[in-house]
Amino acid sequence: MDQLKSALPEGLRIGKIHHVAIIVRDLEAVLDLYRDKLGLTVETVMSIPYDRVTIGFLPVGEVKIELVQPDDDTTGAAKFLESKGEGFHHVCFEVPDIQAALDRLAEDGLQLIDRTARKGPKARSRSSTPRAATAYWSS
Repeated sequence: MDQLKSALPEGLRIGKIHHVAIIVRDLEAVLDLYRDKLGLTVETVMSIPYDRVTIGFLPVGEVKIELVQPDDDTTGAAKFLESKGEGFHHVCFEVPDIQAALDRLAEDGLQLIDRTARKGPKARSRSSTPRAATAYWSS
């Protein structure tokens, strides 16, 4: 975590947390808890073919919960689920310029999964970044 803190000077201008992701085996079963028992609204459920996952977003105030279900046993998400089990996967921070943030983090020595932004759900740019800190960035 010290590695992440040292790489987050004011130059990144983190705006807010966009979402917290939870990896799950069965999205519908988990929606039974969040939607049907806790009464949260499901904003969207969609397949993300290039990541081979199905996701669901549930807004809670200004932050969203993202439920992530791997659709293929060979993906990174599936391997994460297999090794760590269901639960916390990542947190996504909003920044005004995702590429500038990624460049800055790389310059500061953080190990990045992606060095350039990728298209994410709902047309947001994103990139998964420091492996050790499990953070994603969104502009």
